[in-house]
Order: sequence, then structure tokens, then C-alpha cells
Amino acid sequence: MTRSDAQKERPAREELGRFLLESGSLSPDWAPSYAAVPRTDFLPDLMWPHGMATGRNVAVDRRQDPEAWQRYADSNDPIVTQWDDGEHDGGPEPGKSFSSSSSMPSLVFSMLSDLDVRQGHRVLEIGSGTGWNAALFAHRLGAADVVTVEVDGAVAAQARSALERFGLPVEVVHGDGFLGYGKRAPYDRIIATCGLRQVPFAWVEQSAAGGVILVPWGTRYGPGEATARLVVAEDRRSASGPFTRPVAFMRMRSQRFAWPRHDEYVAPGALDAADVSRTSLTEEELCGTGGSFAPAPFAIGLRVPDVVHVADRKRDGRRAVWFYGLSDTAWAVADFRDGRPEAKVYQSGPRRLWDEVEAAYEWWTDQGNPAFDRFGLTVDQDGERPWLDKPDRPVRLR
Repeated sequence: MTRSDAQKERPAREELGRFLLESGSLSPDWAPSYAAVPRTDFLPDLMWPHGMATGRNVAVDRRQDPEAWQRYADSNDPIVTQWDDGEHDGGPEPGKSFSSSSSMPSLVFSMLSDLDVRQGHRVLEIGSGTGWNAALFAHRLGAADVVTVEVDGAVAAQARSALERFGLPVEVVHGDGFLGYGKRAPYDRIIATCGLRQVPFAWVEQSAAGGVILVPWGTRYGPGEATARLVVAEDRRSASGPFTRPVAFMRMRSQRFAWPRHDEYVAPGALDAADVSRTSLTEEELCGTGGSFAPAPFAIGLRVPDVVHVADRKRDGRRAVWFYGLSDTAWAVADFRDGRPEAKVYQSGPRRLWDEVEAAYEWWTDQGNPAFDRFGLTVDQDGERPWLDKPDRPVRLR
């Protein structure tokens, strides 16, 4: 059976293609690559689709249930392909944390559309994963103009093998994507398929003037992040541009976050000695609706640096939201209770974290509750500077 015959017998994939086109995720210029490069060819026999509604991962093995495997392969679901940096025993039960995946196709093609690649462009991808993204680039641009970097040796080898089997021998580099890949620079387009909290200046240096860097970026305040579409300046000393959409990616391994230990901030009896106040800010306003896709927490994180927050699980109508300073031992907690018009707040340390967070929320509402696409980011040798509406309107307090 030829590849085209096989595709004709997969109505689910055709249906997904129509959905992606109608929703605007798949732009017409990428439609031929979608048709020619099935995700199926880059997925392992054992995989763990992620249920967006349930938040759970269930193992699907092509050798045991090929119909279910094919159904998920042709779906718009993200699929976990590795757990625990490869230390997972390979059994059907999920591991502790997923460490490689195939993103949902709607996100893949939305990001490809944002990148705006043109014939003749040279592309650097950070995070090879299964190799499917690189294959889509190679189909459109030619394998010689695509290089992909993967930090995990086993994942890199699997991606390389899949690309070679498919007939698109992209150069797959086993290395640290944070460093880029200077050997093939300059690049017209750089895309990261992992979440970052610091954009390496090396990517700017390895880009051509006017090149585009598309990177999922967020602050340490919480898990929320969005794709920043950065255009490299003519002097190649900076890159700047707006955020395009909220996303959720696995962190770059070198930027994984180690959560603060609560007992290193809040000693026994610390609540009794803390400053106490009350706030009319509600739990819903502070945390937003939509989880990591809520704009309010994202905006607060942009406004208040070096702070992380975590919400306890809600019990009996009560939820505590904790804040920890990352540059000092400051902490705060807001105690939200159903049916009460105000929450009690405790804070202690060299910074008044709650005061900063509450002021940041008020600033966000004063600006008209801006969504992700009104914010942007500038990157240069000194780091990142978030802004609102235009680069000369910085967001951060300090």
C-alpha cells in the first residue's frame, strides 16, 4: 500500500486537517506539509496521550491495540513519549513527570504559522522531540536548511532515526539547546519547543538581521507562559516583539524550577509574628480562570520579579495561596474562604510580597485587563524586559 493510499483510509486524520484549517491553526501554506508528513510516522509504539479534559495520561500500545493507537495519533491530543528523563521502566504506568512529548497539532501549526518561514530560510529548532516538527520544516524547506538540537541523547537518536526512515535526513544535534548551534549560523528562524524563563542571547547572536525567534517564555511567578515572537534588530544586538498566544510546555531541562522549601521561609510560629492585613481581592481574581492560560497571573508575574506562588488544594471551602521571594526570605499567604468578603493576609520579610502582588493586579485592571497579545518582550545581552503595547512602556517595577 502506498503512503497516499494509507492516508486515504484514515478519515480521522482528514477530519483533523479540516478542523485545523477551519480553526485557523493550520495556514494554507502549511497544508501540503500536514498532508505529506503524518505524525504517525514519528510516534513510538508505546505512548501516553494526555486527556485535556481529565488531565490524565493513559498508555496506548500499538502492538496491543493498533486501532486505539491510530485514533490517538490522528487526534489533536498532546502525547507523552518519555517519562522521567528516560529513567521510566518502559511499563504502561505513567512515570512521575513527563520529559518529552509530541505537542497537540493545533499548537504545532499555530506556532509554525507565527514563525512565517519562507523558501530559502535556514531554521534552528530547539527541542527535537519525536522529530515531527523538524520533518514538517524539512518537507517545506528541504532537509539541508533545517537543524534541530536535543539535550536527551536517546530522544535525539530516536528523532534522527525517524527522520532518516521518512526520507528527510535533518541534522539532529545532541547538545544543549541553550547554547544554540553556532556551526550552522546564521539562522533566519529559531523556534523553541520547550518553555524558558531566560532567553539565551546566543540565539540572537546566531540569528540573521531581521530573523525571527519564537520562544515559549514565562516568569517564575507561576506556570503561565506565552510564545514571544522576537524580531532580531538590524545590528543583531537585541530582539523584540509581542507575545502571540498562551501555551504550556515542558521546561528546558537546564531551567527547571526547584520549588522553595516552605519550612525555610515559614518557621513554626511565624504566622503569629507576621504582619496581618485584609484584602478584598478574590481568589478568582488573583488566580484567574483557565489555569495557566489566565492573563492575570501572567501579568502579575511580569510586574513582580523574583516571586513564586502556589495555591494549596481547596479543602472545606478554604484555600491558602502562598508567595515566596526568590532573592530573599520574604513570604506571604492569602487565606481565602468561601462566603467571606475579604481574605486575611499574612506577610513577613524584607519585601512585602502581598502588597506588590496586589498592586500589580490593580495595575493590570487599570490598563484594561490586557490579554497576552498586548504584552511583549525585548531580549538583549542584559536579559529580558517585558513591556505593554510597545517596547518603551516597561512593565516591571524594578
